[in-house]
Amino acid sequence: MPDDRALSDAAPKVRRGGSREAIVEAAERLFLERGFGAVSMDELAEAAGVARRTLYNQFASKEEIFREMLLRFAGQLEHALPPGVETQGDVEEVLRLIARAILKLHERPGYLGFMRMVVADSRQFPWIAEAFAGVMEPQAERFARYIAHLTAMGILDCPNPTLAARQFTGMLNDFFLWPWMMGRKNLPAPAPVLIEETIRIFLLRYRMSRPKGSGDDGRA
Repeated sequence: MPDDRALSDAAPKVRRGGSREAIVEAAERLFLERGFGAVSMDELAEAAGVARRTLYNQFASKEEIFREMLLRFAGQLEHALPPGVETQGDVEEVLRLIARAILKLHERPGYLGFMRMVVADSRQFPWIAEAFAGVMEPQAERFARYIAHLTAMGILDCPNPTLAARQFTGMLNDFFLWPWMMGRKNLPAPAPVLIEETIRIFLLRYRMSRPKGSGDDGRA
């Protein structure tokens, strides 16, 4: 199970110099440890080793700091699924690459802690859920476009690509993300087996029946 405290533990307790980077690092640490709502701007200034005035010169509010954290998170998502992954093989291989990338993202230091914080604080601060969705949606839409492309090519038979994309990632999240979010250390089967079963179930539902000997390989 990935250590969701690694990001915060790796951050220095106090970093001098008043940089924007130091403030965001302090926010990451305190928000993950205590939640967004439980941390004050004064506490953030102290943890970052900057004056309160310096903090407000960099960020007008905690919300602005959190949105800066989201930008970093968005960068992690873009790195997890680099451009061109849709062209790196047939449909099974691309789905395999996507599944592995999702699992690798779940294992990133701090990822689970960030997800827990979003879930816990979204009820009190609904804008957090909306901002988080705004970061996640582009990647989900990208996957849906890939599925729509394969459907247009006659490789998949998927009338609702957005639903299909959510079904695929939902199976992976059920196997990996949510058990880890709840503190479970063991998976019900080895990760490669779970990935292959997810792909098999998905393609059993959506692969277009092709005449024997068809040459389409599902490349995007």
